[in-house]
Amino acid sequence: MVIKVILLVVFFAVMVCVGLYARRHATSVDGFVLGGRSVGPWLTAFAYGTSYFSAVVFVGYAGQFGWKYGIASTWIGIGNAVIGSLLAWVVLGRRTKIMTQHLGSKTMPDFFGQRYSSKPLKIAASVIVFVFLIPYTASVYNGLSRLFEMAFNIPYTWCVIAMAVFTALYVILGGYMATAINDFIQGIIMLVGIVAVIAAVLNGQGGFMNAISEMAQIPSDVAVTEGQPGAFTSFFGPDPLNLLGVVILTSLGTWGLPQMIGKFYAIKDEKSINTGTVISTLFAVVVSGGCYFLGGFARLFDSPQIYDTTSGAVVYDSIIPHMLSALPDILIGIVVVLVLSASMSTLSSLVLTSSSTMTLDLIKDNVVKNMSEKKQIITMQVLIVFFLVVSVVIALDPPTFIAQLMGISWGALAGAFLAPFMYGLYWKGVTRAGVWAGFIAGVGLTVANMFIGFIESPINAGAAAMIAGLIVVPVVSLISPKLEKKKVDEIFECYEEKVVISRKRSLQE
Repeated sequence: MVIKVILLVVFFAVMVCVGLYARRHATSVDGFVLGGRSVGPWLTAFAYGTSYFSAVVFVGYAGQFGWKYGIASTWIGIGNAVIGSLLAWVVLGRRTKIMTQHLGSKTMPDFFGQRYSSKPLKIAASVIVFVFLIPYTASVYNGLSRLFEMAFNIPYTWCVIAMAVFTALYVILGGYMATAINDFIQGIIMLVGIVAVIAAVLNGQGGFMNAISEMAQIPSDVAVTEGQPGAFTSFFGPDPLNLLGVVILTSLGTWGLPQMIGKFYAIKDEKSINTGTVISTLFAVVVSGGCYFLGGFARLFDSPQIYDTTSGAVVYDSIIPHMLSALPDILIGIVVVLVLSASMSTLSSLVLTSSSTMTLDLIKDNVVKNMSEKKQIITMQVLIVFFLVVSVVIALDPPTFIAQLMGISWGALAGAFLAPFMYGLYWKGVTRAGVWAGFIAGVGLTVANMFIGFIESPINAGAAAMIAGLIVVPVVSLISPKLEKKKVDEIFECYEEKVVISRKRSLQE
């Protein structure tokens, strides 16, 4: 217990010290929200990766999908690395940086307002961000608290409150730069921790080959695979179609999440994009791939402790904590700090995104006219506290499993924003009506499914919302009134601007 407490005290002390150090970068709105748009490749890549993966992945998703799909759940981690990290950086990174800097936009709703010359679109986008980031924030606490209860026997309530207080401290003190530096530190902890935990868990099962052999003996769900032997160690698992839905939501979803895309706004230069692409992809391979690979062995830890005593159903959020409960104290301490790192990095990114969006896109110029920079920063700091308090209240009485909460949040946000944002970077023909159609399709499909339930899984509903947006936006844009050509041409001129670069960056004569 002493070791675990010392690890926690050191962790929290470092986070607060970083917040104090980064205060000098948070004196302007640009500095507080984007770190002055001068964040290097390592910090940006780790900020992207740690915002991507939280306790939701480690505790909620890894346990649930490892139980359902066995070793094949590792495909989710591979999809996260290839689609959610590598392709996201290649397809969106450079163009996002160039166009948002050209437009002077600091948030995703601000981008919609500037790119499509529409204040209503900006306001609508900020409301969507405000509403749907809160359940995601609440789900982050939920996953962490179960590990704290297992390791320290601390009541859930105190876990949630302590985490919110320390997150508020360093984000309010140092803004984006404090978040980015802490993300880097937390990312290193995550990389080391996940490797150590996988090695320890498999060693406890007699090694990798023995664990695989035991998994192969487990009978699969007759309704899904008709009793196919070894389904939980097969290449695509017992339910490939639903597995694909999870891969799409958790991988393609990052392309439309404001807290993820915001990392590209802040990146420093050309080299940072190239280096950041490689680092964030490798980070995703280790962390996400490792989490789902570990979760794939969940059924080896089948015991009464993971079942609801009333209904007899599997409590997915308790699977990973149960898997780790037999580890030595020092490793449990590392796991707690690992998941705390993952959760606080995601949490800080979420509350900074929410507060900046509300301040810059909704309150400024709409509620409060002529808002000074100092007032904008103070308002964001107050809203950070507000968002944390609201999310704590929800987290103390969560309505459903972690994965479902996150599925609803990701489905609505990515379903609404992915298509209008990506097409807006590449295609001059996107219209305001097309963007509205994308917003309505993404949010409408997700919300309708919450109440009607025509798609059984919120995960698959989220994936369907994203695909719907990718179809609806171009179709409506082709048949609706076009934006003013001169204005659109001026926006896209930023890509044609001539720059001088060194020979090592180009072989062109």
